Amino acid sequence: MNVLIFQHSPGEGPGALCDHIVSHQDEMQIVHLYNGQPIPQLEDFDLLLVMGGPMDVWEVESYRWLVSEKQAIRTWVRDLNRPYFGICLGHQLLIDALGGTCTRMQVPEIGVLPVELTNSAKQDPLFAALPRQFRVLQWHGVGAKKLPSGTTVLAQSAGCPVQAIRVGDLAWGVQFHPEIVQGTISAWMSDEGNHRCAVDWLGSASAALVMERDSDEISADQFKMTSKIYASLRQL
Repeated sequence: MNVLIFQHSPGEGPGALCDHIVSHQDEMQIVHLYNGQPIPQLEDFDLLLVMGGPMDVWEVESYRWLVSEKQAIRTWVRDLNRPYFGICLGHQLLIDALGGTCTRMQVPEIGVLPVELTNSAKQDPLFAALPRQFRVLQWHGVGAKKLPSGTTVLAQSAGCPVQAIRVGDLAWGVQFHPEIVQGTISAWMSDEGNHRCAVDWLGSASAALVMERDSDEISADQFKMTSKIYASLRQL
């Protein structure tokens, strides 16, 4: 399998998904959009993974590559009809590119928090094998407002009613960060802007430290979850 990955910032790479790609002896190409790298010929790939990032889907004037990225997502999902998996910003880009909208939340969702699968997830190729409720790392101030036609909501949380979706048969997005491994959030916190954001949203530096600790505690479970998700994506 040949996997194409869109990365939006230096620190938010594929994480655990990279390990799963390697363990299956699949090939991957990471496009560092923030560095101006061009999007390659889409037909050469079997799976598209779109990662998170600090920018918002509507910031096309500041991040001009968002325009071409959204077009590539539309082509991938609508025309090529190949498997897509988006995380956080990648989830929001799926919604936006296919005709939905995202908007800033009144209260950001941040920390290690529970999400719960919907009844629709019981028949989903990716989510049926997951537990009904599990904890994940949340770090977002934007959420879905209007969903594209053909969307099925697969998971929700107290702070955000659209935590995971499937659009059509082969495109998935998750608002949370299942790709984390040991040390991911500590690495993110080493960036001054990220640390300041976490402290502002959580209310204190000590709360930010708790989030670091909690994210490491769930990393093994997240690794198992992404292993199942990736294996399911390969079978589509």
